[in-house]
This record gives sequence, structure tokens and C-alpha cells, in this order.
Amino acid sequence: MALKFDTGFDPLYGQGVSVAPDVQRITARNPSPFTFHGTNSYIVGRDTLAVIDPGPDDEAHLRTLLEVIAGRPVSHIFVSHTHRDHSPLAARLKERTGAIVLAEGPHRPARALHIGETNALDASADMAFVPDIALSDGEAVDGDGWSIRTVLTPGHTANHAAFALEGTGILFSADHVMAWATSIVAPPDGAMADYMASLDRLIDREDRLLLPGHGGPVTAPRAFMRGLKTHRKMRERAILQRVREGDRTIPDMVRAIYRDTDPRLHGAAGLSVLAHLEDLTARGLVVTDAAPAIDGIFTPAG
Repeated sequence: MALKFDTGFDPLYGQGVSVAPDVQRITARNPSPFTFHGTNSYIVGRDTLAVIDPGPDDEAHLRTLLEVIAGRPVSHIFVSHTHRDHSPLAARLKERTGAIVLAEGPHRPARALHIGETNALDASADMAFVPDIALSDGEAVDGDGWSIRTVLTPGHTANHAAFALEGTGILFSADHVMAWATSIVAPPDGAMADYMASLDRLIDREDRLLLPGHGGPVTAPRAFMRGLKTHRKMRERAILQRVREGDRTIPDMVRAIYRDTDPRLHGAAGLSVLAHLEDLTARGLVVTDAAPAIDGIFTPAG
């Protein structure tokens, strides 16, 4: 399918929005070019609840979550990954509810930093986060009338996880798959090879509805994800073509490939190009001195 993004989303700040039986969405008021209208938190259950992705450390968002919770017990807080727009509020919500916090683990890069390399996304990482329970792939957590199964999806971050609401066909896809835009894959936080493998894994599932970390639902998941995969492959081919036609640096490639993209996103675009170049280098299609780097020089293999 041709990849069509859905940007027709009303965040309805300050209230809960029913998106499925016993599932409510609350959107934090933290809009940006990277978060769209803001981060989606989800409340699952009717009597004793689970919260998925409590969001940024924001007083108004905490207040709205507690208003929607409406005094009901919260047994579990699930965190998809440790970017500052998803995990920091977990600590304060735990204090207010006594819930257990669960996630794949603390923040970590997808690979070790190269000599002289800095992590451009350090400021976005919640390094203080440590879950009460580390979740393994396929692990199911049973609650009051609900069961949530972990589906590990590294790529956007090394510790990224999606959560399947058992028996419903609903998958909380966080930042791995979103209807409004592609996910940022930025080394060393994330890795393109991991992202593509995780995407294939979700394509092989039979979920009927994806509820993402930003924006509205993905209502035809397998077709949309096949489109995402095609989009990434096209981007890979465009990068390889630029290298073969003489572009040697990532800024040159970004100017050519992302000429119609908001300039505020060009830094992220450069990291996405680096993610593709890491993969292309590992597969022997592109050559660079030492390890692939944001300021590296890239040439065609052979």
C-alpha cells in the first residue's frame, strides 16, 4: 500500500477519551515536532486499573490521570521505553497509587559509543528510571479483568516494548508504529536493523488495532506496517543512491533527501540517515573509515 499518514487527531487535553472497551486515552499537553500533539497515556480496566506510559513529569497531566482514575485502585504502571515524554511521571504516579512499575529495563543505548562520539539524544533519556519489575518478551501480567502481554520491539530505543491487551486484538505500540509519522531511529539510542526486525515481528501478528504513543489509532495495522516497511526500504535505496552519485556526508544526503521536511527535524533526519548507513555498512554495501559516524565520509562498496 502507499503509506498515508493520519494527522487528523484531536488530543482533547484534560480529559479521558474512550478508545476501546475499558481503555481510555489521556494526551499530555507536550506538543512538539517530535511528539505531535503530545504523549498518549492509556488507562486499562474498569475496577482495578493499569496505566500504560504515564508520560512526562507534568503536574497538569498527573492531575488529569488521577481525575480519570477517579479513586479506583491502580495495580500496575507499564512503561514502553525511557524517553522523557513517556516514563518520568511513573515515579509520582506510583507514589499516589502504590502501583508496581514494569518495563523492559532502564535506559541504555543500542550499542556502545564510539571513541569521541556523543549521544545526541542524551537529553531525551530518562536515566533515573528503574522499573520495579523487568519484563521479558512474551511475559503476561494478569490484572482485574485484563491481561497484558509484553512484546519487545527494540529499534526506536534498545528497551522499547509494546503491550498486547490479551483477547482483544489491541496492541499498545508506543513509538514503534504511529499513524501520524514514522518513528525516529537515532543511533546510538536506537538501531535500524533492530527496528526493521521488530517491524517484521509485528507484521506477523494479527492485531486489529494499534494504540500508539502519539496521535490516533492505526486501524489497519498489517497493511500500514507493510507500508512502513516499504517506506524504510525506499529511504534506504535513496541513501544508497546518493552515496553512489557522489554524496559523501550525511548533511549532503539530508539536504537532498529531506528537502521538503521541516528544517527543525533535519537533525533527527541526519541521525535516521546514520541509522541506515550503519545497517548498509554492516551489510557491506557502503564503506566508511572506522565505525559509521554522524561526521563520517561514506563511499560505495566495491
